[in-house]
Amino acid sequence: MNQTRPGPGILKDPVHFVAMGFGAGLLPFAPGTAGTLLAVLLELGARQLLPGVLQRSILVVAMIGLGIWVCHVSARKLGRHDHQAIVWDEICGYFLTMLAAPPGWIWVVAGFLLFRLLDIVKPWPIREVDHRIGGGFGIMLDDIVAGLFSAAAILAARGLLT
Repeated sequence: MNQTRPGPGILKDPVHFVAMGFGAGLLPFAPGTAGTLLAVLLELGARQLLPGVLQRSILVVAMIGLGIWVCHVSARKLGRHDHQAIVWDEICGYFLTMLAAPPGWIWVVAGFLLFRLLDIVKPWPIREVDHRIGGGFGIMLDDIVAGLFSAAAILAARGLLT
């Protein structure tokens, strides 16, 4: 996907700053992966501050609500729906994935790999959502679905391992 990469000055706008994952989305290679790597660090911190799954669930709902707005506004300002620099949706999708994961590095890595695989490959219905729904909700929704599928896979793996 050939998209013009915005310069770092764009991060002076708080909407772009959040939508672009505090700058992670401006990296020249694999901005979605960079955004998800940032999400790994943020989610590990959130686990320390908010140890309960209910607390983190409330955080994820708030992040998604914010994301619908900032992704919509950022995409409109950039003149392109779901510009590759917008990575807040990846951050939220990873956080959603990890709601199903117990503590442990194996789950951090599994959550990262599962989420990135589904976000990149976009199997049905993720691909349908990605192509059919516009605006900030559409930008967010394909990653929410990928996060839900990844969470389901983690829950299944946990069930098989116990």
